[in-house]
Amino acid sequence: MVEVTHFGTIVLVVSAGFTLALVASKLTEYVPIPAPAVFLVAAAVASDLYPELGRYLSVQEVERIAVVALVVILFAGGAEIGWRRFRVAAIPITSLGVLGTFATAGAIALFAHYVLGFTWITSGLLGAAIAPTDPAVMFSVLGGREIAGRTGTILQGESGANDPVGIALMIGMIELATSEHGSFWLVGQEFAIEMSVGLAIGIAGGVVQAWLMRSVSLPNTGLHTVRTLSGAAVIYGAASIAHGSGFLAVFVAGLIVGDAEAPFKREIELFQNALSNTVEIVVFVGLGLTIELGSISGGRWLEGLVLALFLAFAARPVVVGALLLPVRLRFGERLFVMWGGLKGAVPILLAAFALIGGVDGGPKIYNIVFIVVLFSVIVQGASVPFAAARLGVPMRTVRPSHRVEDQAEWDRMPTT
Repeated sequence: MVEVTHFGTIVLVVSAGFTLALVASKLTEYVPIPAPAVFLVAAAVASDLYPELGRYLSVQEVERIAVVALVVILFAGGAEIGWRRFRVAAIPITSLGVLGTFATAGAIALFAHYVLGFTWITSGLLGAAIAPTDPAVMFSVLGGREIAGRTGTILQGESGANDPVGIALMIGMIELATSEHGSFWLVGQEFAIEMSVGLAIGIAGGVVQAWLMRSVSLPNTGLHTVRTLSGAAVIYGAASIAHGSGFLAVFVAGLIVGDAEAPFKREIELFQNALSNTVEIVVFVGLGLTIELGSISGGRWLEGLVLALFLAFAARPVVVGALLLPVRLRFGERLFVMWGGLKGAVPILLAAFALIGGVDGGPKIYNIVFIVVLFSVIVQGASVPFAAARLGVPMRTVRPSHRVEDQAEWDRMPTT
């Protein structure tokens, strides 16, 4: 009887918290702050007010939750973009996702070392953690809106493409920091293997998924929606076991599945969207519970804020501006892409990798990354609609019943 009461208390607390999170997401329609920011801050404040909340989850458990959440978000995000939209902006997405991530990480590392005085290892880990943009935040901010032309596709595609790059880079940096025989050559070699294997398995898995959706009927409509999720998990697991990037694999598979014509496609899309929103809440609340705001010193807040300002106003604009030079975009659209690189769960997840990996200064890295993410989702995320209006980037609210033909016409709007 005691066990039933104890479990009932847990169910009540979790469900009440989840309900409050849903209510908070409704408030973002009136206050220009992305929902992930609300979840993250609310959970961090709650864990300080009620420290026992943080004891239910360790950083390692939250890291595993975040991995599962990202599998769902990346697969659903890739499916939302689809290969036809992706290939129109494939060159800028690829250059920003790969070259942009490395260049941004390098710029952050140099700044952290020479300006903030961190060691090279700590600086490199900070660069690897903060460089990627976040699909959960990007799809959340842009998910209820459509942007004409390729600008929105570039931002969403970049957030899906640079996460596997950032994760592979962070894993390599952790090996470099913790292994006596680690070297930059081994980091580059491991990166190449992870990307190649992940891409191959993602393509194969996406083709198989699309064929199953078209050709293999299941006895219940709900089973079709569950099959896509289980397929994404299989693809991630297969790529990871083969020493490839599971995140790249599920994103590529999502791109392929997104354009597949199959029965119950609308139901599958609704299920993926609902599940993505759910895991987004779970992962940001979980990450927030691992943060002890009261333990972060004033100096750490200053370091994180300085790094966030450098990233937003110097590192990303310079890197992205240079990589977008060959791309046919209006000046306002270029500025919009430079400003729109939002951070979120992925940088905190990468910082958690460093913390769990036992690198020197792990807690410091974790706290600084949290501060950078907080600045990004609150300041940059809230300003995205305003920036679009000021820079002349056409943006509209998604109509619930919009057709594929409408979206295609919207995407073909001139950008020059």
